[in-house]
Amino acid sequence: MDDTPIWFVAHTRPRCEKKLCAYCEREGLPTTLVTYRSVKNYRGKTATFEKPLFPGYVFLKMPPLGRQKIFQSDYVANLLEVSDQALFEFQLEEILAAVETNVEIQLVPEIGVGRKVLIKSGPLRGQEGWVEERYGMTTVLLRLDFIGKAAAVKVEASQLELA
Repeated sequence: MDDTPIWFVAHTRPRCEKKLCAYCEREGLPTTLVTYRSVKNYRGKTATFEKPLFPGYVFLKMPPLGRQKIFQSDYVANLLEVSDQALFEFQLEEILAAVETNVEIQLVPEIGVGRKVLIKSGPLRGQEGWVEERYGMTTVLLRLDFIGKAAAVKVEASQLELA
């Protein structure tokens, strides 16, 4: 069997992402846990936490034969093999690059092609449209149907919510 490392997505048991990463580090298996910084104020004190951007998921690049070792950890509910390795790696690198810039980042529902969305801010506020195309993480090309005719506009993803 091929021992070339490939990407897997580990669906962890609740609140076990960091525990799985520590286990994998002890076992010599590389992991990627995408986290963001969350700052909370408690009675005049500021506390900073590193929270998973994708709660319940840890990304692993390992040989397929390492699957059994992951399940021995007792932190994994399911292990998913990534079907398009190149696309997954590209998207993961984009997300990691965005996190490293320290911009405010949050998990949002997928605003993908074909989804009906509502524009929640800006000059088109209140309009509904359909996502025609995505450009990177922030820009969406929308189709808005006016009087039976379609007009395509570019809108920042942060201005949208699923309708």
